[in-house]
Amino acid sequence: MLAMDSNYGEVRILLIEDDDIDAMAVERGIRKLKLANPICRAMNGLEALEILRDKDAITRPYIILLDLNMPIMGGLEFLKRIREDRDLKDSIIFVLTTSAADEDRAAAYEENVAGYIVKSDVKDGFHQVINMLDCYWRLVLLPK
Repeated sequence: MLAMDSNYGEVRILLIEDDDIDAMAVERGIRKLKLANPICRAMNGLEALEILRDKDAITRPYIILLDLNMPIMGGLEFLKRIREDRDLKDSIIFVLTTSAADEDRAAAYEENVAGYIVKSDVKDGFHQVINMLDCYWRLVLLPK
């Protein structure tokens, strides 16, 4: 089974996550659903911006999974920077974080995230999150 966007081809995933264990859990969730979507990982927001601006590193369509608490450039700063970028501002971003703080959630939605998921609320690993994303990109037309 390969998750595809019927208009554009394979949906790529940019995982912005500094924690190796959480990154492996997301990858395990993708394998468990037998999805073959390419995953690109950045360790912080600055590295993610570099990847997104390099047209050869990741191509559209893509979905970004963003942790908030990271070194160098955290998730909220990344959100502000990407929304200011004319070429990247329409990126589809889901926050996947340990922070359940109302102010973080409000700040993320202020930057037009598609969803806010608290890692501790994901009871059976990231399988449910990946399943939700699989349904999302199969039904929603993503920007080119």
